Amino acid sequence: MSIDHDHRLDAERLPTPSALLRAFLDAEPDPTRHLVLDAAGALANCHDRRRAILDQAHDPAASPTGVATCGRLVEEIDTDRAALIARIDDWVACHVEHRDGASLHTETLGAVIDRMAAKWVAAHQELAAAPQTTTTPRQREARTHLQWCRLAELTDGYRDLVTDVAQHRRRLPVW
Repeated sequence: MSIDHDHRLDAERLPTPSALLRAFLDAEPDPTRHLVLDAAGALANCHDRRRAILDQAHDPAASPTGVATCGRLVEEIDTDRAALIARIDDWVACHVEHRDGASLHTETLGAVIDRMAAKWVAAHQELAAAPQTTTTPRQREARTHLQWCRLAELTDGYRDLVTDVAQHRRRLPVW
């Protein structure tokens, strides 16, 4: 993808962590919303569908044909995820100034947001999970707490990354 250097945005225009978390909650496409936030909402939707399909595949009553169908659906969802990640990364390549000499981050912004979307879905599903007879309320609370802590850590990491990019200490990979 060609880069238009005259129309680059300051990295401070990257979505805030709170805007990103709200986008995960509101997965409906919105043409007035930042492209990165629209893609983030769609990634959360993909992860939600993916977990539901994997749950179906792991159901002991699932037929071999049903499991195979689930496998194909997961592949389709993963293809959609890859396209959404690429959409975010293409936006970054065209709109974020890349500073020579700044440390290169290990992941693209799309990959970071995809991991956050996956953890957001896991945390919400842990809250919504029905109590299971094999776990105590304390164990369930500990699992739920762990999921939310992991999401908070990823959110803090995203905030630090955006700050570092805006302050030219770090640059995002552009493939």
